[in-house]
Amino acid sequence: MSPEHFADWIYYPELLAQPVPRYTSYPTAAEFGDGDFSANQRETLAGLSGDVSLYLHIPYCKDICWYCGCNTGAANRTHRLAAYLDALHEEIELVAGMLGPQVRVTRIAFGGGSPNAISPTDFVRLVDALLVNFRVIDPVFSIELDPRSLTPAWLMAIRGIGVIKASMGVQTFDPRVQEAIGRIQPRETIAQGVEGLRKAGVESINFDLMYGLPFQDDAILADTLDQATAMGADRIALFGYAHVPHLLPRQQRIDASQLPDQRQRFRMAAEGYTRLVNAGYQPVGFDHFALPGDGLAQAAVSGSLRRNFQGFTDDTAPVLIGLGASSISELGGSLVQNEKNAGRYRMLVGAGQLSGRRGLIRTGEDRRRARLIEALLCQGEAQVDADLARAAFDRLEPFRERGLIRWDGDRLVLERGSEPYARSIAAVFDAYRQVSRQFSSAV
Repeated sequence: MSPEHFADWIYYPELLAQPVPRYTSYPTAAEFGDGDFSANQRETLAGLSGDVSLYLHIPYCKDICWYCGCNTGAANRTHRLAAYLDALHEEIELVAGMLGPQVRVTRIAFGGGSPNAISPTDFVRLVDALLVNFRVIDPVFSIELDPRSLTPAWLMAIRGIGVIKASMGVQTFDPRVQEAIGRIQPRETIAQGVEGLRKAGVESINFDLMYGLPFQDDAILADTLDQATAMGADRIALFGYAHVPHLLPRQQRIDASQLPDQRQRFRMAAEGYTRLVNAGYQPVGFDHFALPGDGLAQAAVSGSLRRNFQGFTDDTAPVLIGLGASSISELGGSLVQNEKNAGRYRMLVGAGQLSGRRGLIRTGEDRRRARLIEALLCQGEAQVDADLARAAFDRLEPFRERGLIRWDGDRLVLERGSEPYARSIAAVFDAYRQVSRQFSSAV
């Protein structure tokens, strides 16, 4: 039987049978070990120089969506939220005090959860604390937002701070699908959010969208994509929903019998990819898209695209410092995750301690493979050292035989149409994948 074609992609289910990581880091968070990493954090922070980026995690939402895999809780207890923000202020002072004057903060991102689950006044106070304590040089501010709680006061704060990049959790415009995933938000809410953000000076607006949702079919996904492009989203991230209710109990509320199967998911991803490219978006990696004038699209074309814990990015800073419960820092030779539990995080920071409690120290081999995997996913090609090429040759042959990759001397090149297989190809070079782990479907 000949393979099926969907839009510009060919469906090879046998090449997608193995779940693989998203590779927002290498090694991935699945390889993190428990332990006290505070000494490593302290030593590494003291030795930093040059440009760094900051990520602040707000692990709270007004409402918890059933599909969500983020570390977040309901923002329904004023005292708990205030205590968390107090701890975050203490961590800002603690971390900033360990950095030398040679460190420059050039990017500041707020994520969650939903950062706008806190009050706009508290947001401004956090920014003030960052500007007072860190050496901040002409920073690029970005923020993730829940459009359902994007109030006029929040828009005023965004304008006052000078936020120029914002990402909205849209997922789908279809009312029935929204109800099935526990996130009801009328189209007018999204449209008003876009209009308000534009007036507030936001230059780049991203829509997070999903395929593989209950009751979703090709027509529903196409309509969502058309509405997103009509609203002028500068960037679109089109993610496949990962249904893992055994890991995320909140997903038990989703009717698994109404989820599309693997073949349907592949078709949605393929047709979504082609639809966005035909609408004028530059594909960025395997699941991001950006208008040609956007910095992310320019990075993809110029070869400067990077990948970190926030996904594909045009941020070229080599160091990312995570602040807040469960946030992850990429500190060159180490990957360190703060204490996940907000209560324990508050206790540690309140005692003047750094809260890194999971992570790993990257070996030279880790960093070599990390560069290779990032190059494959971001640039679509990578130089492969001879020993790695020999070890990977047999596992790569099925991809080469189907025209998804080719060798150009010592360079491995991903061919057009390989996008849905990129993570699976990268996983061939993952030394840790010999150990069984739970990851999402490749498509």
